[in-house]
Amino acid sequence: MPNRNLNSDELKCANELLTDIRARLTSLAAGDPALLFAYRRKVVKELGYDERGKPVARAKLKVLKWGIQNGKCAHCGEELSLKYSELDRKNAVDGYIAENTELVHAKCHQERQAAKRYT
Repeated sequence: MPNRNLNSDELKCANELLTDIRARLTSLAAGDPALLFAYRRKVVKELGYDERGKPVARAKLKVLKWGIQNGKCAHCGEELSLKYSELDRKNAVDGYIAENTELVHAKCHQERQAAKRYT
């Protein structure tokens, strides 16, 4: 399923929000570029967690999926090293949960993304 895009009104609202956030971060940093950088990094990290979940949760999910898939790639069916495997979401908006993910080789993940024209 393709990811939803914002329409022009929604995009305008998102850009206004970004303008507000940037102004607030600049104000909080009070002219300190290192502090502004740190605030930005914190916000980016936390928003990433909102979408993807925390790394520990994804690592546990990878172990679970690896076991369920008997150590095989869901795309090509070949042996799969847990260390270099990647979780592929069926529907991005549903997040990283067992029912919405498959464990695949990095190369297989890239092939899937290309087939969906995400790359």
